[in-house]
Amino acid sequence: MRYVVVGTGNISNTYINALTERPGSELVGAVSRSGRPLSAAPELPVWPSIDAVDADFDAVILATPNGLHHQGAIDAAARGKHVLTEKPLDISIEAMDRMTDACNRAGVVLAVCYQRRTRPDNQAIKALMAQSAFGRIYAVDLAAKFYRDQAYYDSGDYRGGLALDGGGPFMQQACHNLDIYTWLFGLPGQVVSMLGTFAHDIEAEDHGAALMRHEDGMIGTVVASTAARPGFAARMEVHAERGSFTLTDDVVTQWVVDGVDNPSAPGDHYQHDGATSAAVTDTTAHQAIIEDFEAAVRDGREPLAGATSARLTTELILSIYQNAV
Repeated sequence: MRYVVVGTGNISNTYINALTERPGSELVGAVSRSGRPLSAAPELPVWPSIDAVDADFDAVILATPNGLHHQGAIDAAARGKHVLTEKPLDISIEAMDRMTDACNRAGVVLAVCYQRRTRPDNQAIKALMAQSAFGRIYAVDLAAKFYRDQAYYDSGDYRGGLALDGGGPFMQQACHNLDIYTWLFGLPGQVVSMLGTFAHDIEAEDHGAALMRHEDGMIGTVVASTAARPGFAARMEVHAERGSFTLTDDVVTQWVVDGVDNPSAPGDHYQHDGATSAAVTDTTAHQAIIEDFEAAVRDGREPLAGATSARLTTELILSIYQNAV
């Protein structure tokens, strides 16, 4: 497939590098409101809007700030182009509804780059849950305690704001981890949370905690932070009828489950944990999500992280924000 990337900031380089590793996938240019060229591919043309693109292309990759994802999807759908957006789907229910409706009407695929769903151990846990291998799940405790310095937030006017970022670490840095939570366990019925801004001069929170109860009684907890210096590996601990296990940065690191062998994939050394930096040097997971996206287009099926399931993550985050005390 041939792509146009919308947005020429740092995250666009991740997609350029991922596409470079995929035979048959090609980046033909970029869209930038400022006209800034792609730093990783300055030779490629840059257009001011999706409507202005005059090259042949099949899909867009939206690498714009969170709150602009819906507009890029709507503009791409108007041209009959498929859409792969950087996480999250968007930052409001209305925006997610608008972009989903536009893509459905145009008959184009809409997917989100929640690439952690492609990791082997996450996939194995998902399959075991479909088999009810753990029995009743009692509790899930998620800790996404990351660190960003003030310079990170100062690097973009929108960072740490509500209008475009949509919030602090819950909506931005920890949404990948929360996506695995909703992908595995769904949405809770009750949420109560506490949020604070401690270490940064930003509009949104930089640390918070939420307590959740699901309809089956499961109790979930989540802590999300960019104030936890120096930054720690993300951990998800699951306690169930048949035992417990821990995922650390998407790899099973503890496993005590009666009658079920540890499914951890040997030699999985994916290198992006997000604890201290937003930089992505290992693009294998992005390559996997692009491969799945192209297969969904080819086969006429729902992508691994399609809009229907990916929106649950934003819905959970909004619930955490709305139920803060």
